[in-house]
Amino acid sequence: MAQSKDSAEFINPNEDTRITFGSQVKLHFEVTLENGTTIDSTFNRDAPVTLTIGDESLLPGFEQVLMNLRAGDTRTAHLEPEQAFGEWNPDNVQRFSHAQFALVADNPEVGMMVEFEDKGKNTLPGTISAIDDDEIEVDFNHPLAGQSVLFKVKVFKVTPPGVTGVQLA
Repeated sequence: MAQSKDSAEFINPNEDTRITFGSQVKLHFEVTLENGTTIDSTFNRDAPVTLTIGDESLLPGFEQVLMNLRAGDTRTAHLEPEQAFGEWNPDNVQRFSHAQFALVADNPEVGMMVEFEDKGKNTLPGTISAIDDDEIEVDFNHPLAGQSVLFKVKVFKVTPPGVTGVQLA
């Protein structure tokens, strides 16, 4: 690109700019279960969302669907559990005595979301899955673990990594 000494190099993200690691992407997305239940959608919002590929705002399986797409592209992808929210793991289900559990929540009920803190002071959300006379069972799997999902996207703008866009008045 020719450049005068008074101007800076200008890169115009356009329909030929493909999504890569580090790209900033403006898009609408929707995540649905196979039965059609919508989990999350931005299509009903006034403006699309903007995110950076690789900044962990999307799970890697969702980012993989976006790779090499361009502004104007739409795609719907079927993601297996391991590409989405992970497989359901029986080791992530823990049982607590009522006495242990009293430190976490009063009046526990099946379906109640609870939070625990691990040794590193990280918050661990879980869902009460069963209660009997002796113990309370808590499932620490993601609520969508073990489920396949559909991921639908419409890409509006792709800005290459390292490029900052400036909007002129």
